[in-house]
Amino acid sequence: MIACKEIYNNQFLDIKRRSGDQAVDEFIKHVFADTERKQKLQKWLAGKSTIADLELIFPGFDFIKKSNDLPSWAKPDLITEGNAFFARHAQNIMSLLGLLSLPYCYTAADGAMVLYLSEKIRNNTTKRLHDTAVFVWEVMGPSAFGKGGNAFNEILKLRIIHAAVRYYTLQSGKWNEEWGMPVNQEDMAGTNLSFSLIIVRGLRKLGVSVSNREQVAFLHIWKVVGYLTGLSEDLLPENGKMATQLDLAIKSRQFRSSDHGKELTKSLIDHILSVNRRKVSKNDILGLMRNLLGNDIADMLSIQAPELPKYKLTLVKTINFLKSFKPEGDSVNLYHRAYAAFKKQSADYLR
Repeated sequence: MIACKEIYNNQFLDIKRRSGDQAVDEFIKHVFADTERKQKLQKWLAGKSTIADLELIFPGFDFIKKSNDLPSWAKPDLITEGNAFFARHAQNIMSLLGLLSLPYCYTAADGAMVLYLSEKIRNNTTKRLHDTAVFVWEVMGPSAFGKGGNAFNEILKLRIIHAAVRYYTLQSGKWNEEWGMPVNQEDMAGTNLSFSLIIVRGLRKLGVSVSNREQVAFLHIWKVVGYLTGLSEDLLPENGKMATQLDLAIKSRQFRSSDHGKELTKSLIDHILSVNRRKVSKNDILGLMRNLLGNDIADMLSIQAPELPKYKLTLVKTINFLKSFKPEGDSVNLYHRAYAAFKKQSADYLR
């Protein structure tokens, strides 16, 4: 096998940076060329309609027809284990999305420019972050990838939205070609890693014991998600080592301080503080963010906070360590209870 660092070289990633999702990009051009077609797609995206409904509206598009199909290499046992792992650690994982994964993405300056230009993430932060959280909950459900599972529908919607964002961003006249293609393959790969590999790192930093098998299962389910969102298979690492190498390659190319990255992070922090129901102090929240991200990345994003006291970090780790001794219970029930609690909480702050 070729060494990972040779696979994920600059020449390879430069090509990926100029690539979008050709089949869906062509579909969007076709749909947006006609007002009636555009309205039909918008109605489908906003409603509870199925993939079969979309196929009836827009027949003849291969990517729609195949959007219910798992890749040949997908392993149902690992998907099931990945779902169960999420259910056991849902509260920590969902917290890490805001404290670690999203700011990690904002450090990729060129890719973050798409979010900044769209303005929605800045002007309606709470709603957009809620939508991201719901997507994660839905694709991590116990039967999400089973027959009739909801993951396929949610992922296809996201894939089409990505193509629409590419279309509108390129039409805006604000995009610089030196940044690559909006929502390009390299940036999508980085985002996928931030929701998989980076989450596992964050859990371990919080004192959660993650076995190698659990890591393999969790990364595998996000590999399936990446495939179905249109990510090229050569950007779907085979194992944790390759995922780490890809992360390092993207980080070395894309991570730097930027005004828009700082502004996106500020909007995120304002949201986190506004929905803080535990009355944890601002310094402790930002101190934990710095600890999870590391000082270099936290400085790039201008996350200002004193260092989190060691005794507080030790307390968090101890609590998570002790939880590992409690009976796990049925993962399906764990998932549904945790999702119900999320919906109840989010209903309060979305009013």
